[in-house]
Parts: sequence; C-alpha cells; structure tokens
Amino acid sequence: NGPVDFLRSPMPGTIQEILVGVGDTIRKGDQICVLESMKMLQKVRAESDGIVKAIRVSAGDSVLHGAVILEYDP
Repeated sequence: NGPVDFLRSPMPGTIQEILVGVGDTIRKGDQICVLESMKMLQKVRAESDGIVKAIRVSAGDSVLHGAVILEYDP
C-alpha cells in the first residue's frame, strides 16, 4: 500500500450529500460532497487526483473544521 492522503472539511458543518464512492477515481476540482455551514450549502471539491480508499463520514454527520471526509491514494 502506497501513501494515503486525506480530504478534510474546510469548515464546520453538516454533511448533506456524498457524491463519490470507494474505488472511484477523483480529479482535482471534482465535487466530493455537499456541506451545510451557516445555512449555506458549500461544495467540497477534491484538492488533487486520486482513487477513493475510504469514506469517513455519512450524510447527516456533523463535522468540525479539519475533520477527515475521505482517504484516497494519490
């Protein structure tokens, strides 16, 4: 197994929807999930290319700033 990177929440909020699954290939800029913060919906996007290894949150979960949303192989 190679290095693993993490996509982290850019702000505190509630996960509304997850748009990728384990095994999916993601590209920088792809929308990963929708986060509700301060009554606004924020699109959380991939910061780099990779393959999704694990999703650490579910729809409805409250997350803090910096919480791991998913793990991926770069």
